[in-house]
Amino acid sequence: MTAAVRVPLTLGRGIATFSVFVVGYITANLIPLMIIAMVDDLGVTQTVAGAVLTGSLLATALVCLATTRWAAGRSRHLLGRVSLVVMATGFGVAALVHSAPIACAAIIVGGIGAGGAVAVGGAALAALNNPNRVSGINGLVNRTAVTGVLALIPILGLHMTNAFGIVAVLALATVFTIAWLPSAPAVDEDEPSAAHTRTPLPEGVTEKKLAVAGFSLLVLFAIWAIGEDSLWAVSGIMGAEHASLTEQQMGLALSLSTAGGIAAALVLTALGSRLGRTVPTAVLLGFGAALKLGSCLATDSTTYLVLIIAWNTVYAAAFIYVVAIAAALDSSGRWSAPLLGTYLVGSAFAPLFGTLVTGAVGYVAFGFVLAGISLALLVPIVWIARLSTRTEQASALPGQDPAARYTTSVVV
Repeated sequence: MTAAVRVPLTLGRGIATFSVFVVGYITANLIPLMIIAMVDDLGVTQTVAGAVLTGSLLATALVCLATTRWAAGRSRHLLGRVSLVVMATGFGVAALVHSAPIACAAIIVGGIGAGGAVAVGGAALAALNNPNRVSGINGLVNRTAVTGVLALIPILGLHMTNAFGIVAVLALATVFTIAWLPSAPAVDEDEPSAAHTRTPLPEGVTEKKLAVAGFSLLVLFAIWAIGEDSLWAVSGIMGAEHASLTEQQMGLALSLSTAGGIAAALVLTALGSRLGRTVPTAVLLGFGAALKLGSCLATDSTTYLVLIIAWNTVYAAAFIYVVAIAAALDSSGRWSAPLLGTYLVGSAFAPLFGTLVTGAVGYVAFGFVLAGISLALLVPIVWIARLSTRTEQASALPGQDPAARYTTSVVV
């Protein structure tokens, strides 16, 4: 390997990088509103709407993984432009043509374009100086933008024109910022490559055990994504049907839920490593199970609104800790690198899972299913968290605070 030269963050680079990343991921955050719009305007069932959006998100995940090489190379700008145009076209057709077959196909096409945009945004982030700071700013921008859009759409009206049209307009506008994207980092061919050294292992821990823990975390995180995002996917429909939430209250609940993620990230950033990872992860997963069950049991609009906001805040905190666990398992990024990709794959199946289960057994039983998933995952994830702490301590330099290298400043 050769040395890569990063570039400083400027206004133009920041606008382009954060915009393409946020636009690529925004569909996943708008699923609750999109399901309602599809059911009302296209006349499809909740299950069909969930299946279509699952297909769109899965297309985003697969295209993101498939286009990584181009996003990280000289084709970054071309891939960004093409992806955003495809995304704008797909969601634009869905917004304007209210024929169910055409709109559903167009939503899948929009997801394909979003996948390339996510890949470009992720690669561009890595080209900038101070990745931790840049990642934090990107997360805050993402949460702020999503909060605003979630509040705006119900105000304008929950229709296909607004739910998908706003995404199409944002994608098209972002095309004009692509020229400001940082190029793939320059490479100094004269720089000798550094020898790669494996992370030192603590006593009693083998490479095989570490590999099992890493692969298990990826699988567990994908399953967790299905459980968490399936509640997010049906939260709008469930709030309206089960808790008598109005469209305005629903928009408030969804927007404040995303704002709760910002608060969680800021608090955990301030706490740093003071609480460790094992105990907070266990508490958050257990508390999250209770909040998900409570949300599905609630029939009062105010109670439902409070529980959904609290659940989403806890979810964001748990997400941050799982990312920290993956990073601590191997200092080379062996497990943290694919972690978000596996989450996106799991998230792609969440709308279908949520609509199928609620349609088959109802909202109350759905709550027990979600709580059961969280509690079943709690024990293995906490075990991996303990192992990550031991591995992190073994890899620290003499006199170094091992937790200092893995701060909780990741914002989701």
